[in-house]
Amino acid sequence: MAASRRAWLVFGFSAEEAAGEPGPGPGSGPRRLEPGPGGIRRVWPAWSYVVVETGAGLELRSAGRRRRLRGWAEALPSETHLVLRGPAAVRAWPREAALRGALRGPPAWSRALPPGPRHPSPLPLLPGGFARPRPPFFAALPGAVRARQLALGHEHALALGAAGEAYAWGGGRHGQLGHGTLESEREPRLVEALAGVPLRAVAAGGWHSASVSEAGDLYVWGWNESGQLGLPARALAEERAPDTATGTGDAELTPRREQPAAEDAAFISIQAFPALLDLPQDLEVSEVSCGSRHTAVVTRGGELYTWGWGKYGQLGHGDNTSSDQPLRVEYLVAEGLRAEEVVCGPWTTYVCVLEPSKPPAPTTMAAGREEDTGKLCSSPSPLGEGARSPPGQDLARFSPQ
Repeated sequence: MAASRRAWLVFGFSAEEAAGEPGPGPGSGPRRLEPGPGGIRRVWPAWSYVVVETGAGLELRSAGRRRRLRGWAEALPSETHLVLRGPAAVRAWPREAALRGALRGPPAWSRALPPGPRHPSPLPLLPGGFARPRPPFFAALPGAVRARQLALGHEHALALGAAGEAYAWGGGRHGQLGHGTLESEREPRLVEALAGVPLRAVAAGGWHSASVSEAGDLYVWGWNESGQLGLPARALAEERAPDTATGTGDAELTPRREQPAAEDAAFISIQAFPALLDLPQDLEVSEVSCGSRHTAVVTRGGELYTWGWGKYGQLGHGDNTSSDQPLRVEYLVAEGLRAEEVVCGPWTTYVCVLEPSKPPAPTTMAAGREEDTGKLCSSPSPLGEGARSPPGQDLARFSPQ
C-alpha cells in the first residue's frame, strides 16, 4: 500500500486574476500549491494573495512572486493591511508595503506581547482581546469571555468559549449574529439558541456564520442571498427558471439536480436563528470554513462539500454555478484524495488532502520569483458585496432535497 502525503489544492479566484491577468477558469480543475521546504502546514488566504507556512517558515505568495517572511509565526491579512504575529509583538503594515516587501520601517500599528505559552491561541486572538486586519487593529474582550477560537466576518465576530459555547457581536442586519433579530450588538452576547450544544468550531463569512458541534452537526445562520447557508435561495431559483420554462438558457445556470420551481419553493433570504443543516446521508462534519458568500465543510469520512456563490469556480464542481444545496466535490473522490482541512478565502477554497505517493497533476500555481524580505505574512479576511436585509424565518432543521 503506497504511503500517503499531504498536499494543498485551491479552487476559485487566482492571484493572476486579482492582478488583472487572465485566470485559469473554473473548468480547469484545482491548482496545486508549491509545497516549499518541508511541505505546507497552514494557509492564510486574502483576496489577492496568500501566506503559507512551510517547514522553512512563512512565505507570501502573490501573482508571480514569493517572499520569505522571516521572524513571523502567524498572519491576518486583508486588502488594506497585513497583521503579523511574532514571539514578542504583533504588527500591521499597509497591504501595498507588504506586497513590496517594505516592512523595515515603522509599522502602521504595533502591540507588545507579554510572555506567555509556547503555543498561544491562534490569531486573531491576542492576550486581553483580538486583532483586526484593518483599523482599529485591536479590540478588548470582556473577561467573562474566555475564547479559544475567534472568527471575523465583514461586519461581525464569533467567539468559541472554553466550554464550547458561542458568542456573537457586531453588525447584525443580515441575521449573522444568530440572536433572532437584525439588530447589532456592541459586546459579545451568548448565542442562546446553541446553549447546551457543545461546539468544537465556529466560522464567519462575509455576512453569514456557521458552527460545528462536538457530535459533528452543522449549524448555519445569517444571509442566504447566494445559497451560502445551503437553504433555498430565491435568486438561484430565478436564475434556473428560464431553463425550466423553455428548455434553453445559459448553460452556466443549469441546475445539477431537479429542484422545485421558483413559485413553489420556501425561500430563505435571512436566517436569524441557527438552523441545523443535514448533509446528504446524514454525514458528520469535522471542519467548516466560510468565504465571502460560500461555505465548505470536511466530513469525518474525508469528503469535501461546498455550496453558495460559485462565480469563480470556488465550489470546486468544475463550473461557475452557484448552489443552495451542499454538493460533494467529486474531483477529490475521482482522484482518490481524502480531505483533511479546508480554509476559505473570500473567493477561493483551499483544501488539504492526503494523496498517494504518486499524485495526479492538476495545474501548478506559478511559483514566480522568490524574495527575502526579512518579515511579512497574512491571514483570511472576509470580502463581499452590498447587502439587503428583508426579515427571514426560523427553521429547526434542513435536509437536502
